[in-house]
Amino acid sequence: MKKLFTLSSLILLCASCAVIRPGEVGIKQTLGKFSSDVKTQGTVFYNPITSKVVKESTQTKNIRLVLSLPSKEGLSVNSEISILHRLDGSKIASVLQNLGPNYENVITSVFRSAASDVCAQFFAKDMHSGMRAKIESEILDKMKINLEKQAEGIELIAVLMKRIQLPRGLASSVERKLQAEQDAMRMEFVLKQEKLEAQRKIINAKGERDAQIIISEGLTDGIIRIKAIEAFKSLSNSPNAKIIITDGKTPLMVNEDTKTSSKKETKKEKTKNK
Repeated sequence: MKKLFTLSSLILLCASCAVIRPGEVGIKQTLGKFSSDVKTQGTVFYNPITSKVVKESTQTKNIRLVLSLPSKEGLSVNSEISILHRLDGSKIASVLQNLGPNYENVITSVFRSAASDVCAQFFAKDMHSGMRAKIESEILDKMKINLEKQAEGIELIAVLMKRIQLPRGLASSVERKLQAEQDAMRMEFVLKQEKLEAQRKIINAKGERDAQIIISEGLTDGIIRIKAIEAFKSLSNSPNAKIIITDGKTPLMVNEDTKTSSKKETKKEKTKNK
């Protein structure tokens, strides 16, 4: 009898307590009325006949939706959406009283309304471009306003448009436009490269011309004879056999104009002698 009483007491004790784990909050509901005391972690004792403990997670949750969104030009854009949200543990009573335990259905309905209003102000191509972040931000702001009118305690973290599927014809047009823009950018790069190469050649040609002018201005007859003597000495030091032909006046380099003029003078002298 004593063992039976002990067993009954243990069963009654287990039935009259609830364990609140990390990431959860619990609130006691007695005869349909929620208590103002919110429990975070640990064990909560209650009367199982008149009361119960409602537990809700305060961790971040993800609502995934796949739906069709309207665009400004009247097209339908298929999109995969993620709505990140979590509960404020201190205001769980407001959420349960006003929205009930299935509050995520309310979040989904609010999102559908806000997304339709916001996306109808943008073109379909904007949802597939850098405007996506702006669209997400405006949907989130509109959702917060609508939810605050109904209950407090739901914290909306982000609205993410993870996959956008444009209508087939529009997708092809966008791809052709992007391809044309890439071709134009590539052609512009090629033209700039060609202009730079042309400028390089012009600068190089001017440098060679200026160098030739400086060299020609500095080459006097005396310098030419000195260079010729130096070249002759270098050749004479070489161990290889060699034959050097000169006109008898210059050791190595012969000026054709000088040879021609000297030949003419020799002919004139011969004519005079005759």
